[in-house]
Amino acid sequence: PQAYHRLPEMLARAARSRGDILDTDFAVEEKFDRLALARDIEGPTAFLTIQEGCDKFCTFCVVPYTRGAEVSRETEAIVAEARMLAARGVREVTLLGQNVNAWRAAPARDPLGAPIAAREDGVWGLGQLCRHLARIEGIERIRFTTSHPRDMDADLIAAFGEEEALMPYLHLPVQSGADRILAAMNRGHTEAEYAATIARLRAARPDIALSGDFIVGFPGETDEDFEATLAHVERTGYAASFSFKYSRRPGTPAAAMAKQVAEPVKEERLARLQALLEAQRVAFNEAQIGKVLPVLFEKPGRNPGQLVGKSPYLQSVHASAPESMLGKIAPARIEGVTPRALAGVICGDGR
Repeated sequence: PQAYHRLPEMLARAARSRGDILDTDFAVEEKFDRLALARDIEGPTAFLTIQEGCDKFCTFCVVPYTRGAEVSRETEAIVAEARMLAARGVREVTLLGQNVNAWRAAPARDPLGAPIAAREDGVWGLGQLCRHLARIEGIERIRFTTSHPRDMDADLIAAFGEEEALMPYLHLPVQSGADRILAAMNRGHTEAEYAATIARLRAARPDIALSGDFIVGFPGETDEDFEATLAHVERTGYAASFSFKYSRRPGTPAAAMAKQVAEPVKEERLARLQALLEAQRVAFNEAQIGKVLPVLFEKPGRNPGQLVGKSPYLQSVHASAPESMLGKIAPARIEGVTPRALAGVICGDGR
């Protein structure tokens, strides 16, 4: 999976030699060097790949087999691309990786200010990288996805409380609230350990909102296991979520497990879980009414004179505003909620 960018060259070699071509070189830096850089930026947001692959081997997942082991892009390359994006008007970057908070690399050569202490092993983790990127002129907002609970280390949690540019919104998949199922999934943590991580995050950043992933009907999931998932959701509270019925992925350990759950049972459980998660999403959105949120305006709305932007919590916000506000962050008082967006009124100058 780390060599697919060399396919055109391999095909040409195969055609010339009229034989098979085998490529087993895992040249990580070469792969990241060949990432397509965004040249024509449209809008004030952009994605920035910093990590690929996964070493966790959840029993339901194909990513370790299709994307390979965890590899991290070097810091200097990330910083160079972030600077390029900022020069093209990007205000918000989302750092991408299959397991993005597993990123580890050497510290930046230029700290852009006071030195940022490395980890005990001498490298930076994602917390240090976020602090550094926030020092780049023009970068006002930083997000990252997707994370694994096992890699939410103390420094990254502290960064949420210390770095204003790091948005108070985190996608942290849990998949199940039942320890027995988490073990069968090979998630590497218990429900209580996940809950403790959330408690530390909320202590560091009281306004943080969560998004999660859930799978129902995993092989062997009992009614009691499913009820534990519902109880977890009730206790935790999610502003957004992605939930699915378990489906077999050929070649994964879970596909061969006994006690596969019947499809009607999966459907009933998914409907119950999604009803609860949707109620939490609606409640979170309604709780924003009356608040003033900083909104990054990204594009024109459907109605004349209207712009659409994003709140710190990734909610779409519609507000009447001139096009000169595009690409700017402005305070907006939230006055209403629609099924998928917030309605706001700008109440201050943009920056």
